[in-house]
Amino acid sequence: MSSSSTSPPDQDHLDHVDVLVVGAGLSGIGAACHLRRQCPGKTMAIFEARDRMGGTWDLFRYPGLRSDSDMFTLGYSFRPWGSPRAIVDGPSILAYLTDTAREYGLDREIRYRHRVVRAEWSSAAGRWMVTADRGAAGTVTLSCSFLFACSGYYRYDQGYLPEFTGRGDFTGTLVHPQQWPDGLDLTGQRVVVIGSGATAVTLVPELAEQAAHVILLQRSPTYIATVPAIDPTAVKLRRWLPGRLVHLLVRWKYVLASMVTFGLSRRRPEKMKALLRRRAIAQLPAGFDVDTHLTPTYQPWDQRLCAVPDGDLFRTIRSGPAEIVTGIIERFTADGVRLRSGQELAADVIVTATGLNLLAFGGMELVVDDRVVDPADTVAYKGMMMSGVPNFSFTLGYTNASWTLKADLVARYVCRLLRYLDRRGYRSATPVKPDLNPNQLTPLIELQAGYIRRGEHRLPKQGQSTPWRLHQNYLRDLWMLRWGPLTNGLRLDRHRSARENHDQLPVR
Repeated sequence: MSSSSTSPPDQDHLDHVDVLVVGAGLSGIGAACHLRRQCPGKTMAIFEARDRMGGTWDLFRYPGLRSDSDMFTLGYSFRPWGSPRAIVDGPSILAYLTDTAREYGLDREIRYRHRVVRAEWSSAAGRWMVTADRGAAGTVTLSCSFLFACSGYYRYDQGYLPEFTGRGDFTGTLVHPQQWPDGLDLTGQRVVVIGSGATAVTLVPELAEQAAHVILLQRSPTYIATVPAIDPTAVKLRRWLPGRLVHLLVRWKYVLASMVTFGLSRRRPEKMKALLRRRAIAQLPAGFDVDTHLTPTYQPWDQRLCAVPDGDLFRTIRSGPAEIVTGIIERFTADGVRLRSGQELAADVIVTATGLNLLAFGGMELVVDDRVVDPADTVAYKGMMMSGVPNFSFTLGYTNASWTLKADLVARYVCRLLRYLDRRGYRSATPVKPDLNPNQLTPLIELQAGYIRRGEHRLPKQGQSTPWRLHQNYLRDLWMLRWGPLTNGLRLDRHRSARENHDQLPVR
């Protein structure tokens, strides 16, 4: 990667910018590119807590790292993905991201090792004062007119690890995918991968190429669907059409397909379950216990559907070097894992693909006119702003489709809003909390995934209808954020005193 972790000298003299983007991952780089394209007169900086750009795609280093979203929708709307390969590995995504940043000249805007810890809004001044921790270099403060949080929703420094009884008794190697060690040699090793999500199903085929045997140990099954690694439509269209048009057509194919799949899962869950079951059986060895290992107790899309390119997980199980075991862990032993059923799983290496720790807005503390904001006491506006918090937006991608589809829409809306404020002479826009009773408020993310349930109390709530409802629907959001009413539910101010703003924020 060509980007340097050393900030250009002139960056330390930045005192104020129009927009501060927090995070230099997929969302942050995309947001900065949209600002470059649509608000070229705005000054901008990007604060990145780590020493490299890339976010998820630089942090994770485990074998086989890939996205389970296709690159036609995970890629940016303004920079077409130029290959017919739909499901690609992590390094390819990182290269796409860094090339995009370089193309838009963002290298000089990124301030590495700047972890935002506190942001204070002053209504009297009409700006944020943002404090960033630079480690041994101390803290730095910068002011901005608009704060754009693009830091994802999980902790980068720590993954989720349950309290396994006897963990200290295990004499082999224990690894969490979020901290994968360099040079780990699995040749001839017996590996147990604990988990049932996207990371676990990605790891097993890759580890099986090195290890003597791999067991995917899951407490409960998940829904797994085979998707093509190379998109056949893209291959055909590229013979006749220019690349940008191919990208647009295939992108919409995936958008509509994901909406149909999600809609069918919600309206006809039994039909979707039967379809997934039939496709899995067709790829697995005869006699495989589908009811035990691939039949979840929940409905499709209550948790995210796992995608495996070209059925690589099923193929690995069929050929023999891997298997699935479903059961409850009783304890770790010196030689592996003992299940509640009494079954012993021998292991030289245990990989705990047990999930993420949710972290809202990169862990920064938000203060509005000397009052600390508790996100859980706010209501999300259009799935991207918080009631009572002026000139602040966050990026939260889709759970039933590509993250970037929503990130693109959010960034476009922010640019649209900034241009409107400038044209009309306003200085701030604040979502006004709707008059709803607690029974009308629900969690912002309605997935039943463990990491969401563990951390939902740290996120804003959502209401029952637009603009206070987070729609998991790209077409509805496309209309709402690109062309729909811009300022419904917002209070626009040219100047507002701190006293006038107090009634909009709960006290913590």
